[in-house]
Parts: sequence; structure tokens; C-alpha cells
Amino acid sequence: MSYSIVWFKRDLRLHDNEAFFNACQKGPVLCLYVLEPSYWRGKDTSKRQIDFLKESLLDLARELKNKNLSLTLMTGEAIDVFERIFIQKPFYAVFSHQETGNLLTYQRDLLIKKWFNSKGVQWSEYRQHGVIRGLENRDQWKLRWEQLMAAPIIKKIETTAVDPEQPISQEKLHCIFPSQNWPNTPEWLQNQDPCHDRQKGGRALALKTLHSFLNDRSSIYVGGISSPLKASSACSRLSPYLSLGCLSLREVVQATRLKVQSEDVSSFQRRGLNNFLSRLYWHCHFIQKLESEPEIEWRNLNIGFDGLRETDWSEERFARLVNARTGWPLVDACVTMLKETGWLNFRMRAMLISVATYPLWLHWKPVGDWLASQFVDYEPGIHWSQVQMQSGTTGINTTRVYNPIKQALDHDPKGEFVRRWLPVLRRVPDAWIFEPWKMTKEIQLACSVKVGVGEDWPEPIVDLSVATRQAKKRLHQLKSSTIVRGLNPSVLKRHTVQTGNSNASPKTRDVLKAANAGSTSTTKQLTFDF
Repeated sequence: MSYSIVWFKRDLRLHDNEAFFNACQKGPVLCLYVLEPSYWRGKDTSKRQIDFLKESLLDLARELKNKNLSLTLMTGEAIDVFERIFIQKPFYAVFSHQETGNLLTYQRDLLIKKWFNSKGVQWSEYRQHGVIRGLENRDQWKLRWEQLMAAPIIKKIETTAVDPEQPISQEKLHCIFPSQNWPNTPEWLQNQDPCHDRQKGGRALALKTLHSFLNDRSSIYVGGISSPLKASSACSRLSPYLSLGCLSLREVVQATRLKVQSEDVSSFQRRGLNNFLSRLYWHCHFIQKLESEPEIEWRNLNIGFDGLRETDWSEERFARLVNARTGWPLVDACVTMLKETGWLNFRMRAMLISVATYPLWLHWKPVGDWLASQFVDYEPGIHWSQVQMQSGTTGINTTRVYNPIKQALDHDPKGEFVRRWLPVLRRVPDAWIFEPWKMTKEIQLACSVKVGVGEDWPEPIVDLSVATRQAKKRLHQLKSSTIVRGLNPSVLKRHTVQTGNSNASPKTRDVLKAANAGSTSTTKQLTFDF
């Protein structure tokens, strides 16, 4: 009997899964997930992410078992895995969702498409987000986003799907999951920090998290998402589940809109939910940038900035950042939290990038790779767009430089967050908690914190004000150059609705005019937070 393959990638659910639904209408299916060594060896991946993936796959396998299906897990490069399966038992079609991932997955899909064509295998891909393949301009983008989000959710399978007869034989690195054990941790992940305090994966927990946000935590969303203290509860915390597709974006949008319309919602909740909805829109807006221009991951969005930081790399500064030893308490507290939990709120993520690329003057690509590997919710489209925005290499956004001392005073005025994640500073008086290097020797002795090289707390790696001033000067000199200004219109054309287009809303046209003028309102419009 002929059969098709459902290739699960970043859509680990059956609910509202168009690829799975359509495959099951055609007959027997093999449900496949491929664990790709080349992907997990990448600088932007980590064991904390694969552990979250494992939990999510377990939930998916349980769902499939309820439909008399099993999840086949195979380890190897995708094209080799499909070749092995095809040799044993040829298949006629593959169903999956479109994926906007990193460079490796982009190149993999190009090769896989050629291989499928050579074998006469039909590959059907379906939209999962508001991202559009082959998009020439953004003029109708929001309308098409709304149409997708308003479309009916696929809730059930109309026919009973069964595994193909004579299933693929057992072989090395191949298992029917979870009846057999998860493959042993490969050598390329053994030495990585497992991050025990991270969010746990799977659709069941995703739904629980969504329910708690819609019915309770959304009331503190506005005003809470910028605070490192409150954000863990105030943010929806749905980002890792959306990144792996444990939830569909459409079901989250529709559930949120339904809650907004209900009568039992307080004004605080309604305001929070409406703000959250706007960020779900920006979620796809940023992923579309990477879909339309994959080079964003490794090349300056405005190539007029090429050479700005690339030749000034400092391994010492990067090491101190990664090891939470910059000397700026809020920065080091954020790095510590990120290492232990795999998550930070948007403002603190932006601050880390800003500190890394301005006063520390580090090139954004290695910094971005490191941060990506730390985030359990790593979403390439959002991540790389934001890394470039915060490091000032887009050319079209206002330069935003986060002062870590001011950010601490604004968002952690009593030093609670800093003391929670940096126990060594817990006895430091409030007056010096964000600038411990200013303490006298007597005060250091009194609070048992010695400041200096090799001591309890390091002095700042650079003079913040001097280094920041120099960095901004270098950036602005280039930003005002003829080459950067001359390339800005092409950047706007690729990634925004054109202001002169009649299909653009007045609000959109205002935002674009602000972008051309360098207004700070544009950056506020383009911030993203879950």
C-alpha cells in the first residue's frame, strides 16, 4: 500500500495542524521527526532546547497514540533519513508546514526539495504563521495575516489514519517513539548545561500556560512585561510553545480575541490582552523579515555598516559577558537568570544586546549566536531581526542604547532582582547596589564584598559613559554616510509597506514616515515581547 509522510518540524501538535490533517485524508501516513546532528551542533542551539523538544515530542507521541499512530524518530541528516526510508519503502508524498529557520534549515529545505523532485515525491507545505513565501512587497501583508488568523481552526481528523503496512524496519538510530528510549545524548550535547529551571515542553503545559494567561495573568501584562521582577508572571510565557508549534498561532489569536469579547473580563485584562494581540502580529512581522531576506542572520541588514565592529573583536570582553562578570550588576544578573532559566523578558534581552554591541563594542553575530543558544524560546526570525535593531545595523531605526545603571534604577529600584540572582551582592547597601565599585574600602569590608581584579566583584570592564559615547559616535558617523542613507530606501522597500501605497493604513504610513525621519516612535512600534 502506498503511503505519505508527515514531516513534523516546528509544528509539534495535531490540533490545527493542516499538514497532518491533509495527509490523513489521503490514506496511511508515517509520522516522522528527524533529529539532525548538523543542526544541534550549531552555535545557536543547545541541550536546554533539545530537552524542551524531547518533552514536546513525548506529548505529540501521546496524541498520535490516541489515533492509533506512532511517532517515528530518526537521527541523521534529513536528506539521508528520507533516502533510507525511500529505499526500504518508497513513499509518494510528504506533508509539512513551511519553516522559517536558521541558515542550516533554509539550505536543507532547498536540497530536500530537489531530492523530492528527483524521486517524483510531492512535497506539500502549509502556512503556519502569517509569513508568506516569495513575498514581493508588504502592501497586502496584514490583510493576508488577518485572513489566516480568522480562518477556521482544524479541530479533528475526519478519517481514521493508520500507519503504513509493513512499517520501516528497525535499524541503528531509528526508533518508534516513545515505545523505545530516546536516543542516548550524543557527544555534541553531553557537556552542555541542561538548565533545570527552564520551562518544560509539550502541548499539555502550553494549554495550561495559555489558560492561566488569558484568565489571570493578562491583568498585569501592561506595566509588568518590562520589569525583570514582574515579567516572569506578567508575560504570556507562550514563546517557547509557539516556537516549536505546540500551539498554533491561530488558536492563540482566536482564543485571545474570544476572551477580549467576553463579559467577565476586567478593564486591566482587556487592555493587556489587546496589547498582547498586537505583539502576536509583530511576531509574524519579524519572522517575515527573515523569510524574505535569510541573510539577516549573518549579514548586516544595511550592508553600509559592514566592517563597523567585525575587526574589533575582544575575546576578553565577550568572556566576561558570557560569564556574568561585566561588573554591571543588572547585566550580570540577567546573564545569570538566562543561564539558569533559559528566558528573559524583552527589555532585558535588548539591554544585553545593547551593552554587548555599544560599550563592549562586540560584533552582533557571535553575541547573537550565544544568546540564541541560551533562549529556550529561540525563534530565528524574531531573534536576528531584534539583534540587528538593537545593535544599530538596520539603518532605518533610531539608535537605542540601554544604560544598565539607568535600567536598574527604573526597573529594579530596590535591587531585588539583582540580589535574587547575584547572592554575592545581597549585603551591599541600596546606595551602591548598582555601582558597587564606588564603595569605599570600609563599606566593602562591612558588607563582605571586595571589589577588584580577582575579588568578589569585578570592576566594570570599561568606563560605561566613555565607551558608550565613543560607540555612538562611530555608529552615527557611519549612519549618516552617503552609502548607508542611500541603501535605506531599499531596506524599507523589502520589509515595510510603502508610504505612498494606497493600501497602507494611515497609521502604517505614519510609522514609515517616522522611520525615514528617525523618530523613536518607530522603535517602540517594533518592539516585541511575550
